[in-house]
Amino acid sequence: MSVTAALGAHLPHQKQLSDVTLDTARSLFPITARRAYLNNASISPVSQPVFDAVGSFLGDVRDNGRNNYPEWCRHADTTIKGHVGRLIGADASEIAFVKNTTEGLVTVANGLDWREGDNVVLPDIEYPSNVYCWMQLARRGVGIKWVKNRDGRVDIADIAAAIDSRTRLVSVSSVQFSSGYRQDLAALSELCRSRKVLLNIDAIQWVGSLALDLSGIHVDFLSFGGHKWLLAPIGTGIFYCNRKSLDLLVPPSVGYHTVDRGEAHMDYILEFRPGAGRFEEALVNFPGIWGLDAAVRMHLAVGPLAAETYILGLTDYATERLRSAGYAIVSPRDGYERSGLLLFTKEGLDIQATEARLRDAGVDVAIRAGVLRISPSYYNNRDDIDRLVAALPS
Repeated sequence: MSVTAALGAHLPHQKQLSDVTLDTARSLFPITARRAYLNNASISPVSQPVFDAVGSFLGDVRDNGRNNYPEWCRHADTTIKGHVGRLIGADASEIAFVKNTTEGLVTVANGLDWREGDNVVLPDIEYPSNVYCWMQLARRGVGIKWVKNRDGRVDIADIAAAIDSRTRLVSVSSVQFSSGYRQDLAALSELCRSRKVLLNIDAIQWVGSLALDLSGIHVDFLSFGGHKWLLAPIGTGIFYCNRKSLDLLVPPSVGYHTVDRGEAHMDYILEFRPGAGRFEEALVNFPGIWGLDAAVRMHLAVGPLAAETYILGLTDYATERLRSAGYAIVSPRDGYERSGLLLFTKEGLDIQATEARLRDAGVDVAIRAGVLRISPSYYNNRDDIDRLVAALPS
């Protein structure tokens, strides 16, 4: 069975992916019949097409074993990476499959040629994935210069002030998980370019909720997992390595897939594959990647900018409803700094009890930095926001 046939088998929804719109997307997420799921920035539910795509791949393995393995590799490296490239404004050759955001960040941390005395500039409110891999470099004499946040914001001027002559890299979340603050990537890119330091981005809270076009800015490395805003399976992710920065990074893990020797398994020549695929040391998570591709194709059908506009509109609506109900909005809500994350609280509110109350009412949110957080996606609607407000303590 060919990959084309395998993709078609067991997939009643796949052929309709290119027709998905903001109006029809909700019907493809079974969870919407039961719950107002507003926690997509943590682990998202998958759609029926994504579920079916994973099943289609496993069906191929069930029926054919490894016979289609060469075609799996070709399809993943060209077609699927091509779809991801369209989503983020990159070339397929700049994309590698990883398990999660952390693996991409660790690839950078362990792949650069560090010198004792080098430092990394890092905000002091980063998710642990973008902290521990840099702390680990202390054993190699690499330090961290912490940028103090300003009420959840990470100011470009403060990043600039932290950069010195030994700074090799700035590593920043494009959207901060604990505040919803959106970084100005264009301004940050220009700063790093002018100061001749590398730029590494944790984009897990951006891709899938906000439109991204890397072709218009210079980012050296960028990582994101599929299980949040991208609405893809757990255990899938993308590591982007700018083609101009490729040779700055030595693959920290190498295996038979790091090189391109085909079936010549005992032809031991350690020559890296020409693109970012060199960072895939062995067999990748093909079932999950088939699901990731379905999720990416749905995003492309809806339109990244249309999805961003819709999601920001939902957070605007939630802001109005919550403020009317006496809740304070913690997230930035002005101009470019706002994102798909919305954090809120109320004086005297028992946060833990409120989260449990909402869950019992069929409304799913998160607790971050001691406040409540919602993260609606393009399959959510205003009814979900209304259900949230109705279930909150009055």
